[in-house]
Amino acid sequence: MDTIEILGRLIAFDTVSDRPNLPLITWLRDLLMDAGAEVHLIGDETGTKANLYATIGPTDRPGVLLSGHTDVVPVEGQAWTVPPFKMTERDGRLHGRGTADMKGFVAAATACALKAAKRDLTTPLHLAFSHDEEIGCIGVRSLIAMLDDAPFVPRFCIVGEPTEMKVGTGHKGKTALTAICTGREAHSALAPTGVNAIHLAADLIAHLRAIQADLAEHGASDAAYDVPYTTVHAGMIEGGVQLNIVPNSCRLDFEIRNLAEDDPDAMLADIRDEADRIAGRYHDVAPESGISIETAFSYPGLATPVDAEVIAFVTSLTGGNETIKLAYGTEGGLFSRDLGIQTVICGPGSMAQGHKPDEYVTVEQVRRCDAMLDALLDRLATGL
Repeated sequence: MDTIEILGRLIAFDTVSDRPNLPLITWLRDLLMDAGAEVHLIGDETGTKANLYATIGPTDRPGVLLSGHTDVVPVEGQAWTVPPFKMTERDGRLHGRGTADMKGFVAAATACALKAAKRDLTTPLHLAFSHDEEIGCIGVRSLIAMLDDAPFVPRFCIVGEPTEMKVGTGHKGKTALTAICTGREAHSALAPTGVNAIHLAADLIAHLRAIQADLAEHGASDAAYDVPYTTVHAGMIEGGVQLNIVPNSCRLDFEIRNLAEDDPDAMLADIRDEADRIAGRYHDVAPESGISIETAFSYPGLATPVDAEVIAFVTSLTGGNETIKLAYGTEGGLFSRDLGIQTVICGPGSMAQGHKPDEYVTVEQVRRCDAMLDALLDRLATGL
């Protein structure tokens, strides 16, 4: 099976993050095992999702890892003109949910593994396909834990998120947070006798905006990013029951996307201190007033040094010298931080097409990815 045929099969699996990915994973497992790969599945606690880790070639030395996620974002509320879970080829474009982000690379990596199984490799090829990346790089963590106990970890990792086949050397980290603001209800005609939880949230948002303004003007800067500084963003707020009731609860969801130079934990400590000060102003009216902040998830950024071997290695495979840094996050930061694997991001398509109706990857981009992975196989056969 070639990459495009495999991609068509993968798109047909509805693997939106709130749904099982096990049918897709077991299909890939069977395909790879039939080719002679050594395959491990790492299931989640629900039994409906799993990661896949496969090896082709010798198992007594470090190899090269191709990593991708199998979940996709929802299609509800989007105006698709083609079936989202059936690949449609049109004008040199392959449409369908996940074609760009990032089943195109998963398909190319699988096709590469099928070719690898027919060759005598001196260096192993590894595949890592994970679940629940779109909701915080959740699934891959159990796969990383498995590798942490292995006798060898891969030497290099290529995460195949869409980069138009340019080599990505960095991305920001992300911390997703939820603040629960607690006040005291009252009749709105007597509003000062209560504590408005929405107002607590608004005061916290004002502090977040002040942090953002300071970061933009005085914080660390990296011109390689579209937004060159760390960002703090309030994305969702929910509170209140009825207009004439002072709300006693309000939920605020916000995030930090940090450059490697900025410490999100230090920023969060400052935000917690300000949250305590905000709530403390109202304790004389309602001692129960408070703002609690919990981390929903976090993942580290990626900052591969410019002189890292993996950059020269992967650019030699692509034939291009341009490196970029990415606005979005990946599991690459976890492979780098937790396992010490030299990691870059390089895959077919553009994230400008991801998460949209009629998502697509071009046939030309898929073929360029195939060419990169063919060059990789040649290197694995002769030694890195």
